Amino acid sequence: MTSLGDKGSVQTQTKVLSQDSWTQVSCPCCVSKQVEPLVLIQLSDSVQPVTKRWLISLIETSKRHGGAALLAHPGEDECGDVVVVSAPRCTFLKATEDLGLCKKYHNEDMVAFSYHDKDNFSNVDDMQEFLTLAERQYIVKNELDSLQAQKKQRIPGIPEAPGVLEAWENICQKLVRAGVIKDIFPLHDQQRLNDLGRRWYSKKQIWGQPLDAIQSYFGSTVAFYFSFLDFYTWALVPPAFLGLVLTFLLPGGGGVVKEQAGEGVMEEDDDGPSVSGHMVQAVFSMLWSTLFIELWKRRSSSLSHRWGTLNLAERFAGPRPGFHGTLGLNPETGRLEPLFPEWQRQLRVGLVSLPLVGLLMGLVVLGMTCFYHGEALVQGFHQDSGSLFSGVLLYMPSMAHIVYTNMLGNVYHAVAMQLTEWANISLSNFQFTFFNNFAVLFHIAFYKQDLPLLRKRLASMLIGNQLVNQCTEVVVPFIVDRFLSAPHKKEQEDDLEMDKLRAQRSLPPYPGLFAEYIELLLQFGYLSLFSCVYPLTAVLLLLNNITEIRGDAYKICKLFRKPFSAPVSNMGVWQTAFEVLGFVSVMSNCWLLLLSPRVQEFCLEGGISGKNIILVAILVEHVLILVKMVLAFMIPDEPDWVRIKREQIEFNSMQALGQQVRMTKSRIITNNIENPCQLLEQPGI
Repeated sequence: MTSLGDKGSVQTQTKVLSQDSWTQVSCPCCVSKQVEPLVLIQLSDSVQPVTKRWLISLIETSKRHGGAALLAHPGEDECGDVVVVSAPRCTFLKATEDLGLCKKYHNEDMVAFSYHDKDNFSNVDDMQEFLTLAERQYIVKNELDSLQAQKKQRIPGIPEAPGVLEAWENICQKLVRAGVIKDIFPLHDQQRLNDLGRRWYSKKQIWGQPLDAIQSYFGSTVAFYFSFLDFYTWALVPPAFLGLVLTFLLPGGGGVVKEQAGEGVMEEDDDGPSVSGHMVQAVFSMLWSTLFIELWKRRSSSLSHRWGTLNLAERFAGPRPGFHGTLGLNPETGRLEPLFPEWQRQLRVGLVSLPLVGLLMGLVVLGMTCFYHGEALVQGFHQDSGSLFSGVLLYMPSMAHIVYTNMLGNVYHAVAMQLTEWANISLSNFQFTFFNNFAVLFHIAFYKQDLPLLRKRLASMLIGNQLVNQCTEVVVPFIVDRFLSAPHKKEQEDDLEMDKLRAQRSLPPYPGLFAEYIELLLQFGYLSLFSCVYPLTAVLLLLNNITEIRGDAYKICKLFRKPFSAPVSNMGVWQTAFEVLGFVSVMSNCWLLLLSPRVQEFCLEGGISGKNIILVAILVEHVLILVKMVLAFMIPDEPDWVRIKREQIEFNSMQALGQQVRMTKSRIITNNIENPCQLLEQPGI
């Protein structure tokens, strides 16, 4: 199948599998003495041997005859409940072209891979050098997901009702629904994983991550997250330094807001600087958020070129594996795939999606009401008592509301996932997350105009969310892994006959990066929208993220199964979400400046009316938005060298496509083929 780059690592992983039991390939260039196990299919305990043999036969069959053109191994026992899957060289190469991956050409340039020009690419005979482990495993999973029944047939060993495959029905989805397949997941390479862990979360230095090794092992989806987390953590240093200066070095706390005794108003020391720290922090936050996003885009494009994902064929990719609908021809691509009528989608959005979102947003408002009610109760109790206990109780409503918002966020995410699978509806997580977490802050700031309460609420959310996230994401899984699961692991280590591949099934599936990105998005919102009220925001976030990097690395390496990772060229919709928050920060900080005591004092002394103040604020807001747009325009989204490389890749791809079309026409004329579809029957096509 493939020649080996790291033979010792693969031999360690494959020694429990007999090489003679792998299915065979007919292509001479794909024959290999050593096959690398990549993906494990976990079957039901009650699966019939005839069903397992039928599945293995389907996996090894060529695509022309409705198979996946992969390699399959029955595991330790032909009657067992696992199937191990790999892929031959030709399948890898054709899938690389279909995905639009860029690989090193003979002149060391990154070029979009072309199967017809494969001999001019570096390491094309060694799949472990040519493709990363994550890419090889994703290709296998993608080929399995693409399996479709060529005609109506019955699944052997399955009762007639759930065991009938309709023509062009997705086979893996059908087997999951029928209870034949329990799970499909990529296999860890334990030696490479241990080496990566020593370089990643076990080393003593705080800064820096082995991003290329992360991308090679876990894929670009995971690598882009950790690259962004690293870049964002470094970017927190300037606002953290400014926050420390404003809080501790400037006279009067640098104009930091303070609460008058017994009143909900704000004051700043008369000895403070002429330009208050409140104003400095607000303007700095607006400029910082713009520079951060624009510089990250440049960093992202550089990584995309380095990892060969700059020219991905994402626009015309097929539907996701869970998508269902009536089989038909895609009008854009001409491919036969499930289609879903737009009117049905809109109907389900109106009857299902919008009412559910409205209900959950109503629960957000209910939570805000309960928070204000609880805040009033503890404030009254503290005024009557004045004890240390009552002082601690002042933070209880905020902490309880934080737990409530986190629970609502989890409920919404679960509902969104269910609707996506059931009704082909994609609910927007960004809008609800923004409303759920920031609605109370905006209400306190701009409706109640209670900056002391806003500052207390922001501090509670920063500290509370960090404690909750660290406990739920790292501490609890670590305790379970180290103590509760330790006896079971010891039994596995003592059993020399234990199948090391099947042992990975005991690990829980990786929950994905949704919660991680949401956490960073909330952090960015707290910092860019409201940090002028609480300048130490960046300091707390910086301290949290230093441990977050190592915690997330330990979690994905030790506590969960290895996830599949599709090749991506950037962070996707999350990058857009951060940009939107950057624009909202301009409006938020402008209106928070109006609430600054120094600005209010200046307006009163100048005799400026309330109407004129609002007009000036709107003017300043538009000027700052213009400045933000000018900055974004002046800083290109990608460096010049990346832009040139991208244009070269696009030009070479067009040239290769034109050459392939000319070769096809020439072959039609040479072979006197009247129907171009007959080319599929010609060798080499």
